[in-house]
Amino acid sequence: MRNNTFFIILLKMRAPFLVIIMTYTIAIIGLVIIEGVDSNGNPYRMSIFDAFYFVSYTATTIGFGEFPYTFTYPQRIWVTFTIYLTVLGWFYGIGSLVSLLQDKLFLQEIEKAKFMKQIKNLDEKFIIILGYNQITKKIITKAIAQGIRAVVVEKDSLKIEKLMLESFTPTVPVLRSDTLSVRVLESAGLTKKNCKAIVSLFDDDMVNLKNTLITKTLNKNVKIAVKATTINHTENLVDVDADIIVNPFSIISSEINIALTAPNIFKLEKWLYKIDTLSAPLRIFPKGLYIICGYGRMGQKIFEKLDKNNIEVKFIEIDPKRGKELSADEKNYVVFGNADDRDFLVQTGIMDAVSIVAATNDDTTNLSILATAKKLNPSIMTMARENDLADDFLFKSANVNHIFTPSKILVNKVTNALFNPLCDLFIKAMISKDNDWASGLVVDLIQEINDNPLILEIEINLENAPEIYKYLKTQEELDLKILATSLHNREKLNNLIPLLLKRENDTILLPTLDEKLKIGDKILIACDEHALSDMEYICENMYEFYYALTGNEKRTIFKRK
Repeated sequence: MRNNTFFIILLKMRAPFLVIIMTYTIAIIGLVIIEGVDSNGNPYRMSIFDAFYFVSYTATTIGFGEFPYTFTYPQRIWVTFTIYLTVLGWFYGIGSLVSLLQDKLFLQEIEKAKFMKQIKNLDEKFIIILGYNQITKKIITKAIAQGIRAVVVEKDSLKIEKLMLESFTPTVPVLRSDTLSVRVLESAGLTKKNCKAIVSLFDDDMVNLKNTLITKTLNKNVKIAVKATTINHTENLVDVDADIIVNPFSIISSEINIALTAPNIFKLEKWLYKIDTLSAPLRIFPKGLYIICGYGRMGQKIFEKLDKNNIEVKFIEIDPKRGKELSADEKNYVVFGNADDRDFLVQTGIMDAVSIVAATNDDTTNLSILATAKKLNPSIMTMARENDLADDFLFKSANVNHIFTPSKILVNKVTNALFNPLCDLFIKAMISKDNDWASGLVVDLIQEINDNPLILEIEINLENAPEIYKYLKTQEELDLKILATSLHNREKLNNLIPLLLKRENDTILLPTLDEKLKIGDKILIACDEHALSDMEYICENMYEFYYALTGNEKRTIFKRK
Protein backbone atom coordinates (compact mmCIF):
# COMPACT_ATOMS: atom_id res chain seq x y z
CA MET A 1 0.00 0.00 0.00
CA ARG A 2 1.69 3.22 -1.13
CA ASN A 3 1.64 6.46 0.79
CA ASN A 4 -0.83 8.76 -1.01
CA THR A 5 -0.64 11.68 1.44
CA PHE A 6 1.41 13.95 -0.85
CA PHE A 7 -0.83 13.14 -3.82
CA ILE A 8 -3.96 14.06 -1.84
CA ILE A 9 -2.37 17.37 -0.75
CA LEU A 10 -1.63 18.22 -4.39
CA LEU A 11 -5.12 17.18 -5.46
CA LYS A 12 -6.99 19.13 -2.78
CA MET A 13 -4.74 22.20 -2.63
CA ARG A 14 -4.00 22.64 -6.34
CA ALA A 15 -6.82 25.14 -6.94
CA PRO A 16 -6.06 27.24 -3.79
CA PHE A 17 -2.36 27.36 -4.75
CA LEU A 18 -3.24 28.56 -8.24
CA VAL A 19 -5.65 31.18 -6.90
CA ILE A 20 -3.03 32.62 -4.51
CA ILE A 21 -0.35 32.61 -7.25
CA MET A 22 -2.72 34.35 -9.68
CA THR A 23 -3.75 37.02 -7.15
CA TYR A 24 -0.12 37.72 -6.25
CA THR A 25 0.85 37.83 -9.92
CA ILE A 26 -1.93 40.31 -10.80
CA ALA A 27 -1.12 42.50 -7.80
CA ILE A 28 2.64 42.51 -8.50
CA ILE A 29 2.26 43.25 -12.21
CA GLY A 30 -0.01 46.22 -11.44
CA LEU A 31 2.47 47.68 -8.95
CA VAL A 32 5.35 47.24 -11.38
CA ILE A 33 3.48 48.90 -14.28
CA ILE A 34 1.91 51.85 -12.43
CA GLU A 35 4.36 54.71 -12.16
CA GLY A 36 5.09 56.44 -8.83
CA VAL A 37 7.42 59.18 -7.68
CA ASP A 38 10.41 59.15 -5.37
CA SER A 39 11.14 61.56 -2.51
CA ASN A 40 12.57 64.11 -4.99
CA GLY A 41 9.48 64.05 -7.24
CA ASN A 42 11.18 62.02 -9.96
CA PRO A 43 9.26 59.21 -11.77
CA TYR A 44 9.84 55.80 -10.19
CA ARG A 45 8.73 52.22 -10.92
CA MET A 46 8.84 49.47 -8.31
CA SER A 47 11.07 46.46 -8.96
CA ILE A 48 9.49 43.00 -9.03
CA PHE A 49 11.11 42.20 -5.65
CA ASP A 50 9.80 45.45 -4.05
CA ALA A 51 6.33 44.75 -5.41
CA PHE A 52 6.42 41.13 -4.14
CA TYR A 53 7.63 42.30 -0.72
CA PHE A 54 4.84 44.89 -0.45
CA VAL A 55 2.10 42.49 -1.58
CA SER A 56 3.37 39.81 0.86
CA TYR A 57 2.91 41.92 3.98
CA THR A 58 -0.25 43.58 2.65
CA ALA A 59 -2.03 40.34 1.60
CA THR A 60 -1.32 38.77 4.99
CA THR A 61 -2.83 41.86 6.74
CA ILE A 62 0.45 42.67 8.50
CA GLY A 63 0.91 46.11 6.87
CA PHE A 64 4.20 48.04 7.26
CA GLY A 65 3.08 51.13 5.28
CA GLU A 66 3.75 52.42 1.75
CA PHE A 67 7.04 51.19 0.33
CA PRO A 68 9.59 52.35 -0.77
CA TYR A 69 8.11 55.83 -1.30
CA THR A 70 4.75 57.42 -0.66
CA PHE A 71 2.26 56.13 -3.24
CA THR A 72 0.53 58.23 -5.83
CA TYR A 73 -3.24 58.08 -6.15
CA PRO A 74 -3.15 55.59 -9.07
CA GLN A 75 -0.94 53.33 -6.94
CA ARG A 76 -3.27 53.65 -3.94
CA ILE A 77 -6.29 52.77 -6.06
CA TRP A 78 -4.48 49.65 -7.30
CA VAL A 79 -3.34 48.73 -3.80
CA THR A 80 -6.95 49.03 -2.56
CA PHE A 81 -7.99 46.57 -5.27
CA THR A 82 -5.01 44.34 -4.41
CA ILE A 83 -5.93 44.17 -0.71
CA TYR A 84 -9.42 42.78 -1.38
CA LEU A 85 -8.17 40.48 -4.13
CA THR A 86 -5.33 38.89 -2.14
CA VAL A 87 -7.21 38.67 1.17
CA LEU A 88 -10.04 36.81 -0.59
CA GLY A 89 -7.42 34.54 -2.18
CA TRP A 90 -5.91 33.78 1.24
CA PHE A 91 -9.33 33.13 2.77
CA TYR A 92 -10.03 30.62 0.03
CA GLY A 93 -6.63 28.98 0.53
CA ILE A 94 -6.93 28.77 4.34
CA GLY A 95 -10.48 27.44 4.07
CA SER A 96 -9.30 24.75 1.67
CA LEU A 97 -6.44 23.84 4.05
CA VAL A 98 -8.85 23.51 7.01
CA SER A 99 -11.13 21.37 4.85
CA LEU A 100 -8.15 19.16 3.91
CA LEU A 101 -7.19 18.67 7.56
CA GLN A 102 -10.76 17.45 8.22
CA ASP A 103 -10.95 15.25 5.12
CA LYS A 104 -11.47 11.60 6.11
CA LEU A 105 -9.45 10.23 3.20
CA PHE A 106 -6.49 12.50 4.04
CA LEU A 107 -6.62 11.56 7.73
CA GLN A 108 -6.76 7.87 6.78
CA GLU A 109 -3.67 8.27 4.62
CA ILE A 110 -1.86 10.03 7.47
CA GLU A 111 -2.72 7.08 9.75
CA LYS A 112 -1.62 4.61 7.07
CA ALA A 113 1.73 6.36 6.75
CA LYS A 114 2.17 6.28 10.53
CA PHE A 115 1.14 2.59 10.63
CA MET A 116 3.53 1.60 7.84
CA LYS A 117 6.40 3.34 9.64
CA GLN A 118 5.56 1.40 12.84
CA ILE A 119 5.54 -1.90 10.92
CA LYS A 120 8.82 -1.06 9.20
CA ASN A 121 10.46 -0.44 12.58
CA LEU A 122 8.89 -3.52 14.23
CA ASP A 123 11.77 -5.92 14.93
CA GLU A 124 10.15 -8.11 17.63
CA LYS A 125 8.08 -11.22 16.95
CA PHE A 126 4.47 -10.29 16.23
CA ILE A 127 1.11 -11.67 15.18
CA ILE A 128 -1.53 -10.04 12.95
CA ILE A 129 -5.08 -9.85 14.31
CA LEU A 130 -7.84 -9.36 11.74
CA GLY A 131 -10.74 -7.57 13.44
CA TYR A 132 -10.93 -6.20 16.97
CA ASN A 133 -13.54 -7.41 19.47
CA GLN A 134 -13.84 -9.03 22.89
CA ILE A 135 -12.21 -12.22 21.65
CA THR A 136 -9.23 -10.70 19.87
CA LYS A 137 -8.71 -8.28 22.77
CA LYS A 138 -8.00 -11.25 25.04
CA ILE A 139 -5.72 -12.81 22.40
CA ILE A 140 -3.74 -9.55 22.20
CA THR A 141 -3.44 -9.46 26.00
CA LYS A 142 -2.12 -13.04 26.12
CA ALA A 143 0.26 -12.39 23.24
CA ILE A 144 1.78 -9.37 25.01
CA ALA A 145 2.13 -11.46 28.19
CA GLN A 146 4.21 -13.93 26.13
CA GLY A 147 6.45 -11.12 24.85
CA ILE A 148 4.89 -11.14 21.40
CA ARG A 149 3.67 -7.93 19.74
CA ALA A 150 0.30 -7.65 18.02
CA VAL A 151 -0.80 -5.78 14.89
CA VAL A 152 -4.50 -5.17 14.20
CA VAL A 153 -6.43 -4.58 10.98
CA GLU A 154 -9.97 -3.25 11.59
CA LYS A 155 -12.57 -1.47 9.46
CA ASP A 156 -14.73 0.02 12.23
CA SER A 157 -13.48 3.40 13.49
CA LEU A 158 -15.34 3.02 16.81
CA LYS A 159 -13.61 -0.29 17.51
CA ILE A 160 -10.26 1.29 16.70
CA GLU A 161 -10.99 4.04 19.22
CA LYS A 162 -11.81 1.39 21.84
CA LEU A 163 -8.51 -0.34 21.10
CA MET A 164 -6.65 2.96 21.58
CA LEU A 165 -8.36 3.49 24.94
CA GLU A 166 -7.07 0.11 26.16
CA SER A 167 -3.52 1.57 26.26
CA PHE A 168 -1.75 -1.72 25.55
CA THR A 169 1.93 -1.76 26.48
CA PRO A 170 3.76 -2.02 24.17
CA THR A 171 1.47 -0.21 21.76
CA VAL A 172 -0.59 -2.13 19.21
CA PRO A 173 -0.26 -0.69 15.67
CA VAL A 174 -3.69 -0.60 14.00
CA LEU A 175 -4.62 -0.14 10.35
CA ARG A 176 -8.10 0.95 9.33
CA SER A 177 -9.15 -0.82 6.14
CA ASP A 178 -12.55 -1.67 4.69
CA THR A 179 -11.16 -4.68 2.85
CA LEU A 180 -8.70 -7.48 3.55
CA SER A 181 -6.75 -7.62 0.31
CA VAL A 182 -3.26 -8.83 -0.56
CA ARG A 183 -1.95 -5.25 -0.38
CA VAL A 184 -3.53 -4.65 3.05
CA LEU A 185 -2.06 -7.81 4.56
CA GLU A 186 1.34 -7.03 3.05
CA SER A 187 1.17 -3.59 4.67
CA ALA A 188 0.31 -5.25 8.00
CA GLY A 189 3.68 -7.04 7.84
CA LEU A 190 2.61 -10.50 6.67
CA THR A 191 5.73 -10.93 4.53
CA LYS A 192 8.15 -9.95 7.32
CA LYS A 193 10.35 -12.69 8.78
CA ASN A 194 9.35 -11.85 12.36
CA CYS A 195 5.62 -12.25 11.61
CA LYS A 196 4.74 -15.52 13.33
CA ALA A 197 0.98 -15.87 12.92
CA ILE A 198 -2.24 -14.33 11.67
CA VAL A 199 -5.63 -14.69 13.37
CA SER A 200 -8.89 -14.62 11.37
CA LEU A 201 -11.94 -15.42 13.52
CA PHE A 202 -14.77 -13.91 11.48
CA ASP A 203 -18.26 -15.43 11.53
CA ASP A 204 -18.16 -15.56 7.73
CA ASP A 205 -16.39 -18.79 6.75
CA MET A 206 -15.67 -17.52 3.23
CA VAL A 207 -13.78 -14.50 4.61
CA ASN A 208 -11.66 -16.82 6.77
CA LEU A 209 -10.99 -19.08 3.79
CA LYS A 210 -9.92 -16.10 1.64
CA ASN A 211 -7.58 -14.84 4.37
CA THR A 212 -6.05 -18.30 4.62
CA LEU A 213 -5.41 -18.42 0.87
CA ILE A 214 -3.77 -14.98 0.91
CA THR A 215 -1.63 -15.87 3.92
CA LYS A 216 -0.33 -19.14 2.53
CA THR A 217 0.39 -17.48 -0.82
CA LEU A 218 2.36 -14.56 0.67
CA ASN A 219 4.19 -16.36 3.49
CA LYS A 220 4.00 -20.12 3.97
CA ASN A 221 5.99 -19.92 7.20
CA VAL A 222 3.27 -17.94 9.00
CA LYS A 223 0.77 -19.91 11.05
CA ILE A 224 -2.87 -19.00 10.53
CA ALA A 225 -5.59 -19.52 13.14
CA VAL A 226 -9.08 -19.49 11.63
CA LYS A 227 -12.63 -20.10 12.74
CA ALA A 228 -14.88 -22.60 10.97
CA THR A 229 -18.55 -23.27 11.70
CA THR A 230 -19.33 -26.15 9.32
CA ILE A 231 -17.69 -29.45 8.40
CA ASN A 232 -17.49 -28.37 4.75
CA HIS A 233 -15.52 -25.23 5.52
CA THR A 234 -13.32 -27.13 7.96
CA GLU A 235 -12.38 -29.52 5.14
CA ASN A 236 -11.74 -26.58 2.78
CA LEU A 237 -9.42 -24.99 5.33
CA VAL A 238 -7.56 -28.29 5.76
CA ASP A 239 -7.11 -28.46 1.97
CA VAL A 240 -5.44 -25.02 1.89
CA ASP A 241 -3.11 -25.95 4.79
CA ALA A 242 -4.63 -23.83 7.57
CA ASP A 243 -2.58 -24.52 10.70
CA ILE A 244 -5.14 -23.93 13.47
CA ILE A 245 -8.82 -24.52 12.70
CA VAL A 246 -11.25 -23.80 15.51
CA ASN A 247 -14.90 -24.83 15.43
CA PRO A 248 -16.22 -23.81 18.88
CA PHE A 249 -19.36 -25.91 18.53
CA SER A 250 -17.38 -29.04 17.69
CA ILE A 251 -15.14 -28.36 20.70
CA ILE A 252 -18.16 -27.95 22.99
CA SER A 253 -19.68 -31.22 21.81
CA SER A 254 -16.30 -32.96 22.20
CA GLU A 255 -16.00 -31.68 25.77
CA ILE A 256 -19.44 -33.09 26.58
CA ASN A 257 -18.44 -36.39 25.00
CA ILE A 258 -15.22 -36.49 27.06
CA ALA A 259 -17.14 -35.62 30.22
CA LEU A 260 -19.47 -38.54 29.53
CA THR A 261 -16.77 -41.11 28.72
CA ALA A 262 -13.59 -39.90 30.46
CA PRO A 263 -14.25 -37.14 33.00
CA ASN A 264 -10.63 -37.11 34.19
CA ILE A 265 -9.44 -36.16 30.69
CA PHE A 266 -11.97 -33.31 30.88
CA LYS A 267 -10.40 -32.32 34.22
CA LEU A 268 -6.89 -32.33 32.72
CA GLU A 269 -8.06 -30.19 29.83
CA LYS A 270 -9.61 -27.59 32.16
CA TRP A 271 -6.37 -27.48 34.15
CA LEU A 272 -4.25 -26.98 31.01
CA TYR A 273 -6.55 -24.14 29.91
CA LYS A 274 -6.16 -22.63 33.41
CA ILE A 275 -9.91 -22.82 34.06
CA ASP A 276 -9.83 -25.25 37.03
CA THR A 277 -7.28 -26.90 39.30
CA LEU A 278 -6.73 -30.64 39.45
CA SER A 279 -8.53 -30.82 42.80
CA ALA A 280 -11.74 -29.36 41.34
CA PRO A 281 -14.79 -31.65 41.58
CA LEU A 282 -15.00 -34.21 38.81
CA ARG A 283 -17.53 -33.15 36.20
CA ILE A 284 -19.85 -36.14 35.87
CA PHE A 285 -22.52 -35.92 33.18
CA PRO A 286 -25.43 -38.20 34.06
CA LYS A 287 -26.99 -40.58 31.57
CA GLY A 288 -30.68 -40.30 30.83
CA LEU A 289 -32.96 -37.95 28.90
CA TYR A 290 -31.34 -34.74 27.63
CA ILE A 291 -33.49 -31.85 26.39
CA ILE A 292 -31.73 -29.50 24.01
CA CYS A 293 -33.32 -26.12 23.35
CA GLY A 294 -32.20 -24.66 20.05
CA TYR A 295 -31.70 -26.80 16.95
CA GLY A 296 -28.75 -24.80 15.66
CA ARG A 297 -25.09 -25.56 15.04
CA MET A 298 -24.29 -26.12 18.72
CA GLY A 299 -27.40 -28.18 19.39
CA GLN A 300 -26.78 -30.44 16.43
CA LYS A 301 -23.15 -31.03 17.39
CA ILE A 302 -24.13 -31.95 20.95
CA PHE A 303 -26.80 -34.28 19.63
CA GLU A 304 -24.21 -36.15 17.52
CA LYS A 305 -22.09 -36.91 20.60
CA LEU A 306 -25.05 -37.81 22.82
CA ASP A 307 -26.50 -40.09 20.16
CA LYS A 308 -23.09 -41.75 19.80
CA ASN A 309 -23.23 -42.59 23.51
CA ASN A 310 -26.79 -43.99 23.20
CA ILE A 311 -28.31 -41.16 25.23
CA GLU A 312 -31.94 -40.19 24.63
CA VAL A 313 -32.36 -36.65 23.30
CA LYS A 314 -35.35 -34.41 22.70
CA PHE A 315 -35.04 -31.17 20.75
CA ILE A 316 -37.05 -28.01 21.24
CA GLU A 317 -36.86 -25.40 18.48
CA ILE A 318 -38.34 -22.00 19.25
CA ASP A 319 -38.52 -20.72 15.65
CA PRO A 320 -41.36 -22.54 13.78
CA LYS A 321 -40.03 -21.29 10.42
CA ARG A 322 -37.12 -23.70 10.72
CA GLY A 323 -39.52 -26.59 10.30
CA LYS A 324 -39.29 -26.19 6.53
CA GLU A 325 -35.53 -26.84 6.67
CA LEU A 326 -35.75 -30.12 8.59
CA SER A 327 -35.60 -33.55 7.01
CA ALA A 328 -38.18 -36.25 7.73
CA ASP A 329 -35.85 -37.95 10.25
CA GLU A 330 -35.16 -34.67 12.06
CA LYS A 331 -38.86 -33.97 12.45
CA ASN A 332 -39.16 -37.20 14.48
CA TYR A 333 -37.19 -35.79 17.43
CA VAL A 334 -37.56 -32.00 17.02
CA VAL A 335 -40.62 -30.29 18.50
CA PHE A 336 -41.52 -26.62 18.10
CA GLY A 337 -42.64 -24.42 20.95
CA ASN A 338 -41.75 -21.92 23.65
CA ALA A 339 -38.95 -23.56 25.65
CA ASP A 340 -39.47 -21.38 28.73
CA ASP A 341 -43.19 -22.17 28.95
CA ARG A 342 -43.88 -24.41 31.97
CA ASP A 343 -46.70 -26.47 30.45
CA PHE A 344 -44.74 -27.04 27.26
CA LEU A 345 -41.65 -28.20 29.16
CA VAL A 346 -43.75 -30.60 31.23
CA GLN A 347 -45.25 -32.04 28.03
CA THR A 348 -41.75 -32.42 26.59
CA GLY A 349 -40.66 -34.52 29.60
CA ILE A 350 -38.75 -32.08 31.79
CA MET A 351 -39.74 -33.97 34.95
CA ASP A 352 -37.97 -37.12 33.70
CA ALA A 353 -34.97 -35.39 32.12
CA VAL A 354 -31.51 -35.50 33.73
CA SER A 355 -30.22 -32.47 31.87
CA ILE A 356 -31.39 -29.47 29.87
CA VAL A 357 -29.18 -27.59 27.41
CA ALA A 358 -30.07 -24.00 26.47
CA ALA A 359 -28.22 -23.59 23.17
CA THR A 360 -29.96 -20.67 21.46
CA ASN A 361 -28.07 -17.60 20.23
CA ASP A 362 -29.82 -15.31 22.75
CA ASP A 363 -28.50 -15.15 26.32
CA THR A 364 -31.73 -13.85 27.84
CA THR A 365 -33.69 -16.72 26.30
CA ASN A 366 -31.14 -19.26 27.55
CA LEU A 367 -31.24 -17.94 31.13
CA SER A 368 -35.05 -17.85 31.10
CA ILE A 369 -35.25 -21.46 29.85
CA LEU A 370 -32.93 -22.73 32.58
CA ALA A 371 -34.71 -20.78 35.33
CA THR A 372 -38.06 -22.30 34.33
CA ALA A 373 -36.60 -25.81 34.01
CA LYS A 374 -34.93 -25.54 37.44
CA LYS A 375 -38.20 -24.65 39.14
CA LEU A 376 -39.94 -27.61 37.57
CA ASN A 377 -37.10 -30.05 38.20
CA PRO A 378 -34.67 -28.80 40.90
CA SER A 379 -32.32 -31.77 40.46
CA ILE A 380 -31.85 -31.32 36.74
CA MET A 381 -28.34 -30.54 35.43
CA THR A 382 -28.27 -27.26 33.50
CA MET A 383 -26.02 -26.39 30.60
CA ALA A 384 -26.04 -23.10 28.70
CA ARG A 385 -24.50 -21.38 25.74
CA GLU A 386 -23.17 -17.93 26.67
CA ASN A 387 -23.03 -15.78 23.55
CA ASP A 388 -21.81 -12.46 24.95
CA LEU A 389 -18.90 -12.18 27.39
CA ALA A 390 -20.62 -9.14 28.90
CA ASP A 391 -23.28 -11.50 30.28
CA ASP A 392 -20.72 -13.54 32.24
CA PHE A 393 -21.89 -12.16 35.60
CA LEU A 394 -25.53 -13.09 34.86
CA PHE A 395 -24.67 -16.69 34.00
CA LYS A 396 -22.51 -17.17 37.09
CA SER A 397 -25.25 -15.66 39.28
CA ALA A 398 -27.80 -18.05 37.77
CA ASN A 399 -25.81 -21.05 39.16
CA VAL A 400 -25.70 -22.81 35.81
CA ASN A 401 -23.92 -26.15 36.18
CA HIS A 402 -21.98 -25.94 32.92
CA ILE A 403 -21.48 -22.76 30.90
CA PHE A 404 -20.14 -23.08 27.37
CA THR A 405 -18.89 -19.81 25.91
CA PRO A 406 -17.82 -20.06 22.24
CA SER A 407 -15.79 -16.85 22.50
CA LYS A 408 -13.78 -18.15 25.50
CA ILE A 409 -13.22 -21.43 23.68
CA LEU A 410 -11.85 -19.51 20.69
CA VAL A 411 -9.47 -17.57 22.94
CA ASN A 412 -8.25 -20.68 24.80
CA LYS A 413 -7.78 -22.77 21.68
CA VAL A 414 -6.08 -20.09 19.59
CA THR A 415 -3.72 -18.82 22.31
CA ASN A 416 -2.82 -22.35 23.39
CA ALA A 417 -2.07 -23.42 19.81
CA LEU A 418 -0.06 -20.25 19.06
CA PHE A 419 1.84 -19.67 22.29
CA ASN A 420 1.86 -23.15 23.86
CA PRO A 421 1.98 -25.53 20.88
CA LEU A 422 3.23 -28.51 22.91
CA CYS A 423 0.38 -28.06 25.37
CA ASP A 424 -2.07 -28.05 22.47
CA LEU A 425 -0.42 -31.19 21.06
CA PHE A 426 -0.66 -32.89 24.46
CA ILE A 427 -4.40 -32.15 24.67
CA LYS A 428 -4.94 -33.67 21.21
CA ALA A 429 -2.90 -36.75 22.14
CA MET A 430 -4.48 -37.42 25.54
CA ILE A 431 -8.03 -37.40 24.11
CA SER A 432 -7.29 -40.81 22.61
CA LYS A 433 -6.55 -42.21 26.10
CA ASP A 434 -9.11 -43.64 28.52
CA ASN A 435 -10.35 -42.38 31.87
CA ASP A 436 -8.11 -44.70 33.91
CA TRP A 437 -4.98 -43.30 32.21
CA ALA A 438 -6.14 -39.75 32.92
CA SER A 439 -7.10 -40.60 36.50
CA GLY A 440 -3.62 -41.98 37.19
CA LEU A 441 -1.99 -38.86 35.73
CA VAL A 442 -4.18 -36.57 37.85
CA VAL A 443 -3.18 -38.46 41.00
CA ASP A 444 0.51 -38.38 40.07
CA LEU A 445 0.45 -34.64 39.35
CA ILE A 446 -1.22 -33.82 42.66
CA GLN A 447 1.05 -36.12 44.69
CA GLU A 448 4.33 -35.26 42.95
CA ILE A 449 3.74 -31.53 42.46
CA ASN A 450 0.46 -29.89 43.58
CA ASP A 451 -3.12 -29.41 42.39
CA ASN A 452 -2.15 -26.61 39.98
CA PRO A 453 1.27 -27.36 38.44
CA LEU A 454 3.07 -24.89 36.21
CA ILE A 455 3.72 -25.76 32.59
CA LEU A 456 7.07 -25.30 30.85
CA GLU A 457 7.91 -25.91 27.18
CA ILE A 458 11.59 -26.46 26.38
CA GLU A 459 13.18 -26.87 22.95
CA ILE A 460 16.72 -28.21 22.85
CA ASN A 461 18.40 -25.62 20.66
CA LEU A 462 21.05 -22.92 20.95
CA GLU A 463 18.53 -20.20 21.75
CA ASN A 464 16.43 -21.87 24.45
CA ALA A 465 18.79 -24.42 26.00
CA PRO A 466 22.32 -23.39 24.99
CA GLU A 467 24.20 -25.44 27.60
CA ILE A 468 22.38 -28.69 26.84
CA TYR A 469 22.69 -27.98 23.11
CA LYS A 470 26.46 -27.45 23.28
CA TYR A 471 26.92 -30.59 25.37
CA LEU A 472 24.90 -32.74 22.94
CA LYS A 473 26.79 -31.18 20.04
CA THR A 474 29.88 -33.02 21.29
CA GLN A 475 27.92 -36.26 20.70
CA GLU A 476 27.75 -36.98 24.41
CA GLU A 477 24.61 -38.68 25.76
CA LEU A 478 22.33 -36.91 28.19
CA ASP A 479 19.18 -38.12 29.94
CA LEU A 480 15.99 -36.17 30.48
CA LYS A 481 16.83 -36.62 34.17
CA ILE A 482 19.26 -33.68 33.93
CA LEU A 483 16.25 -31.31 33.84
CA ALA A 484 14.87 -32.78 37.06
CA THR A 485 18.12 -32.36 39.01
CA SER A 486 17.91 -30.12 42.07
CA LEU A 487 20.50 -27.36 42.17
CA HIS A 488 20.35 -27.37 45.99
CA ASN A 489 21.22 -31.05 46.24
CA ARG A 490 22.20 -32.97 43.10
CA GLU A 491 21.28 -36.25 44.74
CA LYS A 492 17.62 -35.24 44.80
CA LEU A 493 15.10 -34.62 42.04
CA ASN A 494 12.76 -31.68 41.76
CA ASN A 495 8.98 -32.01 41.64
CA LEU A 496 8.21 -32.40 37.97
CA ILE A 497 6.57 -34.77 35.50
CA PRO A 498 7.44 -34.80 31.78
CA LEU A 499 4.14 -34.81 29.89
CA LEU A 500 5.24 -34.99 26.28
CA LEU A 501 8.34 -35.25 24.12
CA LYS A 502 8.13 -34.21 20.46
CA ARG A 503 10.96 -35.47 18.27
CA GLU A 504 10.64 -34.90 14.52
CA ASN A 505 7.60 -37.02 13.56
CA ASP A 506 7.38 -38.91 16.88
CA THR A 507 5.28 -37.89 19.86
CA ILE A 508 5.94 -39.60 23.20
CA LEU A 509 3.37 -39.19 25.98
CA LEU A 510 4.70 -39.22 29.56
CA PRO A 511 8.35 -39.96 28.67
CA THR A 512 10.52 -41.35 31.46
CA LEU A 513 13.48 -39.48 32.96
CA ASP A 514 15.76 -42.12 31.36
CA GLU A 515 14.80 -40.93 27.87
CA LYS A 516 17.88 -39.79 25.92
CA LEU A 517 17.77 -36.17 24.81
CA LYS A 518 18.50 -35.13 21.23
CA ILE A 519 19.03 -31.75 19.59
CA GLY A 520 15.70 -30.43 18.39
CA ASP A 521 13.64 -32.23 21.05
CA LYS A 522 10.64 -30.31 22.34
CA ILE A 523 9.57 -31.20 25.87
CA LEU A 524 6.42 -30.31 27.83
CA ILE A 525 6.93 -30.48 31.60
CA ALA A 526 4.58 -30.00 34.57
CA CYS A 527 6.42 -28.67 37.62
CA ASP A 528 6.39 -26.35 40.62
CA GLU A 529 8.09 -22.92 40.84
CA HIS A 530 11.31 -24.29 42.32
CA ALA A 531 11.71 -26.89 39.56
CA LEU A 532 10.88 -24.26 36.94
CA SER A 533 13.65 -21.97 38.20
CA ASP A 534 16.22 -24.78 38.35
CA MET A 535 15.43 -25.98 34.81
CA GLU A 536 15.89 -22.49 33.39
CA TYR A 537 19.29 -22.19 35.12
CA ILE A 538 20.39 -25.65 33.94
CA CYS A 539 19.48 -24.84 30.35
CA GLU A 540 21.11 -21.41 30.24
CA ASN A 541 23.87 -21.16 32.90
CA MET A 542 27.13 -23.02 32.31
CA TYR A 543 27.98 -23.23 36.04
CA GLU A 544 24.59 -24.60 37.09
CA PHE A 545 24.58 -27.06 34.18
CA TYR A 546 28.06 -28.29 35.16
CA TYR A 547 26.94 -28.83 38.76
CA ALA A 548 23.78 -30.70 37.67
CA LEU A 549 25.90 -32.86 35.37
CA THR A 550 28.88 -33.64 37.62
CA GLY A 551 28.02 -32.55 41.14
CA ASN A 552 31.11 -30.33 41.19
CA GLU A 553 31.45 -26.56 41.12
CA LYS A 554 32.91 -25.24 37.88
CA ARG A 555 35.70 -22.77 38.49
CA THR A 556 36.63 -19.85 36.28
CA ILE A 557 40.35 -19.41 35.70
CA PHE A 558 41.51 -15.86 35.07
CA LYS A 559 44.77 -15.58 33.15
CA ARG A 560 47.25 -12.84 33.97
CA LYS A 561 48.08 -10.50 31.15
